[in-house]
Amino acid sequence: MFSSLALHLTSRSTVLAIHKINAVFLNNMTEIFSYTACRQLSQLLTSIIFFHVSEYILAITFHGRSSVTLSSLLISKNYLFAMAFSLLEYIVEIIFFPGLKDHWRVSNIGLVMIIIGEIIRKMAIITAGRAFTHLIRIYHVDDHPLITHGIYSVVRHPSYCGFFIWSVGTQVMLCNPISTLGFIVVVWNFFARRIPYEEFFLRQFFGPEYEEYARRVPSGVPFVK
Repeated sequence: MFSSLALHLTSRSTVLAIHKINAVFLNNMTEIFSYTACRQLSQLLTSIIFFHVSEYILAITFHGRSSVTLSSLLISKNYLFAMAFSLLEYIVEIIFFPGLKDHWRVSNIGLVMIIIGEIIRKMAIITAGRAFTHLIRIYHVDDHPLITHGIYSVVRHPSYCGFFIWSVGTQVMLCNPISTLGFIVVVWNFFARRIPYEEFFLRQFFGPEYEEYARRVPSGVPFVK
């Protein structure tokens, strides 16, 4: 008898707990349509659209439409996966931990990072002009001089610097702790491999001139020489 009573109470408690969880979940589902979510997600969408549309316009301006592809604009499967994961994290966290997204000082810092990163990257593209390409050149062409003026006098790879700040900024703006850390690690590792590979060819193209430039000007990506 006692075991039956205990089982009944346990079952009732379980049902009540499930109903309570469902009620909390359904109530928090409305957070997806809150001011916080609408503002942060609209800022993300605007940032992504502006970034890629401006990249496309500048690419066809300097190189023509025929030379521009999705891969050359850095829209890869890994990039799409990373953005999809960040959206999934955002949705899960705003449903179960809505207070996490209300840190407006942090979110605004991320927005400033997005703007700064965008400015740095576009300055890099405009300054380099036809010398700027999304894909690494492994052979030298006449219209590819060594650019050392403007933003390139401050950092050697301002486009990478700008993208690093921009991409991490998108996650700081969303108050996504997991994706912020993930973007820092993944994007940094990408450029930590890409920069030495690219500079191998730049040293072949420009010799001592590039060696002196590399000694004098930092790469623009933290801890990458």
